[in-house]
Amino acid sequence: MELKVYRRAGGKAALLFLVVGLSACRPAAEQACVSETRRLMGVPWTITLHAASRTAGQAALVAAFAEVARLEAILSDYDPHSELSRLSAAAPMADPVPVSTDLWQVLTRSVALRDASDGAFDPTVGPLTTLWRQARRSGRLPGPKKLAAARAAVGPHALRLADRGQAVQLPQAGTRLDLGGIGMGYAADRVLAVLRDRGITAALVDASGDIAVSGPPPGATGWRIAVRGLPGQEAAGPTLLLANAAVTTSGDAFQAVEIDGVRYSHIVDPRTGMGVTGPAAVTVIAPDGTTADALATAASVLGLAEGVDLIARFPGCAARFVWLANGRVQESTTVSWPAHLASVAGRDDRL
Repeated sequence: MELKVYRRAGGKAALLFLVVGLSACRPAAEQACVSETRRLMGVPWTITLHAASRTAGQAALVAAFAEVARLEAILSDYDPHSELSRLSAAAPMADPVPVSTDLWQVLTRSVALRDASDGAFDPTVGPLTTLWRQARRSGRLPGPKKLAAARAAVGPHALRLADRGQAVQLPQAGTRLDLGGIGMGYAADRVLAVLRDRGITAALVDASGDIAVSGPPPGATGWRIAVRGLPGQEAAGPTLLLANAAVTTSGDAFQAVEIDGVRYSHIVDPRTGMGVTGPAAVTVIAPDGTTADALATAASVLGLAEGVDLIARFPGCAARFVWLANGRVQESTTVSWPAHLASVAGRDDRL
């Protein structure tokens, strides 16, 4: 099964999403291949799987999409009634408040990745992403006072995790959590876990470009994924063969704004409050979607040199950096990036 991976506008503004075009299922004689697309979390989700029968496959799809909908009610920063939004609305809070297991897991992973990236990834970036959404609409940079106020509500001081009681505290006024750089990947991982519980061992989850796969389709050694180059450029990307792994691309190919001759990405550096300059894209392969999603965002902020160093600290991860310089596409990969069509084995334990 060959997948075309590219970026498009739309979806959550905090991410640069991929879109996957699925070829027709080609199931083995004793397997049924089913695929369905639904719009959840503000973007199209396509789930493709191989099951013992079409009936079993359809039932598994229902359970998988129900899991995405459940997580949307927890992790969405667009839904004012989600658990995440209600937590943000309670800031500042004097004491930690208990949160659900899913929100706790995403926030603990987010804090670990924040610390590993020296703040290039930060779940408290919400006040800054809000400013840059306004900047893209108005074509004007955020005002200095608004930028300073937003930056004051972002950073390690703005989020405290209390292991006892699985509780979270937002002590800073104005803090707004934004899980756009990790939530899709986590949800894709959870979908694969739900499918494993139903005995589905060969599945692909495309969360509008955050792609996670379990075991390979029958008769194959992996899921074929063709990564395109920068839009408008002729340079083609690599073709990957993935099993029990995930791949995500982050960049500014579409969701960007040019102000005073400078192109700013929708991706914001939490440390400075400024949009990352481009055009550029980072594709990350990782053992799971949560890691791929967050590392792609962090590496986009850090750039090539620091981004390569970050990826090297995560076992089983690889990255490809692409950018435009003097009208020419430049490319660099980590030493762990597959040189040819290759299988990338990842984690297969339960979440």
